[in-house]
Amino acid sequence: MQISEQLDLLCHGTADVITREELRRKLERATMEGRPLRVKLGADPSAPDIHLGHTVPLRKLRQFQDLGHLVYFVIGDFTGRIGDPSGQSRTRRQLSEEEVQRNAETYREQVFKILDPDKTRVVFNNDWLGSLRFADVIKLASKYTVARMLERDDFQKRLRAEQPVSMHELLYPLAQAYDSVALRIDVELGGTDQTFNFLLTRDIQREYGLEPQVAITMPLLVGTDGRQKMSKSLGNYVAINDPPDEMYGKVMSLPDEVMMEYYRLTTDLGPAECDRIETMLRSGQLHPRDAKMKLAHRITALYHGREQADRAQEEFVRVFREGALPDHIPEVSLGSSDRALTAIDLLEALGAVRSRSQARRLIRQGAVRLDGVRVQEELQTVNLRDGALIQVGKRRFFRVRLS
Repeated sequence: MQISEQLDLLCHGTADVITREELRRKLERATMEGRPLRVKLGADPSAPDIHLGHTVPLRKLRQFQDLGHLVYFVIGDFTGRIGDPSGQSRTRRQLSEEEVQRNAETYREQVFKILDPDKTRVVFNNDWLGSLRFADVIKLASKYTVARMLERDDFQKRLRAEQPVSMHELLYPLAQAYDSVALRIDVELGGTDQTFNFLLTRDIQREYGLEPQVAITMPLLVGTDGRQKMSKSLGNYVAINDPPDEMYGKVMSLPDEVMMEYYRLTTDLGPAECDRIETMLRSGQLHPRDAKMKLAHRITALYHGREQADRAQEEFVRVFREGALPDHIPEVSLGSSDRALTAIDLLEALGAVRSRSQARRLIRQGAVRLDGVRVQEELQTVNLRDGALIQVGKRRFFRVRLS
């Protein structure tokens, strides 16, 4: 593939490339020298699941690998204990070392559903950040000014709202930048919310006598609610480890207006085919329901194979278009003392939610039913019987067994 063709491929679907001309020069030099570019994606293991939003830059990384380049997937086991302030209206909760290590192990397993293992180096930034002396941190901090750091939109908004900005948050972008210094990175990828961090990294690399990396930002994928970006904390995400039935059902729950965004950002279809589907939708040749079923099948097949995607589609049609219950409903054993629980406690006991705040949100949305009757109040006492059927959302069912 000619350099111009490589450049077009790598820049396609991006939000910004800083800069395209620098990327061209790096590609030309890599070809002349017969060496791969060192391409980086960093991820702080704030939760155990990688979701479809993460796959947008991961799929772009795979394109770099297919062109012969080397990917560094940086697991932020050090930076995860600081907390990235990007897009945050308040200080993130700092993760414990145990949480970070537990989540990091699942990341290592999941990325190879997309990346080529032979062209991937999975590294942990505690290996170099954890060994820095305090004098080294002072030296790093001296290379950037407080005034420039506080130009960041996230910090400006918080200061105007009289929300605190902690000192450790100011160190986060410097720590992320040092990753690229330590690894001598040529290109870094991430979401548009990382633009400030990436620009700062280019400055820090220059301060250490390195050629600045090219920064490639990818669009942020909207979540299943169709409004906010996909986020584990908001619960509006599709995890790539979701079971086939759940993954298919979540995609089917997408609002119609974000369907083409998912086609373009999360599938292996080329731009011409995506344009054709969009044209057919606009002309009425393709019904939105049918287009969404094709989308759900394609995404499920990417992570579980065609056979599992076929089964998930058949189950979805049987359950949600024909009104049948799923063939397999998990049974959860509860003690006799649990016959009268609040709705929130019941969802926790079933393992149906990650937090009490998620439970409240589901109940307020009318997404919880007991034996077909909607649960109305968060603190409503739920009188259970043996064999009671609990429905959570459109796709999840639980059978209660009282011992």
